[in-house]
Amino acid sequence: MKLFYYPGASSLAVHIVLRETGQEFELEKVDIRTGETESGQDYLAINPHGYVPALVLEDGEVVTEVVVIMQYLADNSTGTGLAPHPGSRERLRLQQRLNYLTTEVHKSFSPLFRDSSEDEKTAAVASVRRHFGYLNDVLEKRDWLLGGQYSLADIYLFVLANWTQPVGIGLDAWPHIRSLSEKIAVRPAVLQAMKTEGLI
Repeated sequence: MKLFYYPGASSLAVHIVLRETGQEFELEKVDIRTGETESGQDYLAINPHGYVPALVLEDGEVVTEVVVIMQYLADNSTGTGLAPHPGSRERLRLQQRLNYLTTEVHKSFSPLFRDSSEDEKTAAVASVRRHFGYLNDVLEKRDWLLGGQYSLADIYLFVLANWTQPVGIGLDAWPHIRSLSEKIAVRPAVLQAMKTEGLI
């Protein structure tokens, strides 16, 4: 498999899952400004949407969308516990968390990473704060987003939480999210992914 990524982007969540599950893979960085990959390919020919991640499977099929790729990888590995069994009530809860993170939280950051008006940025910050407030409350009485088990949802939240620093929000207002991020940051697979992407 080959993962097309940009350092620190949502593709980091997929990178972490690949390392947590011990699967064999290659990495290729994408310059999201020029649309060219490290090896000189036109990234739009790989993923017409132009954003990361994109995962090329062994047979050449390209899979996109971070929560789809994460679940595929977890379902095709054994013993990691990153995703409950498909069809179970626990899996339903994981999918709720993942979809909330991708459609609401992730989306809220978008104006902060592009050329947006001040009004758009102000609204984006307010949206991030609202969503992080909710997630902080969820984590107040549990160790992980699904309760007692580290999962794909925690990995995705870790990546999103890392985005708060460069946009000037930080995590001081959400101690439970900060605590979760600190626990995840020291996991060997996470450290390896972060180092490989030049983030630490």
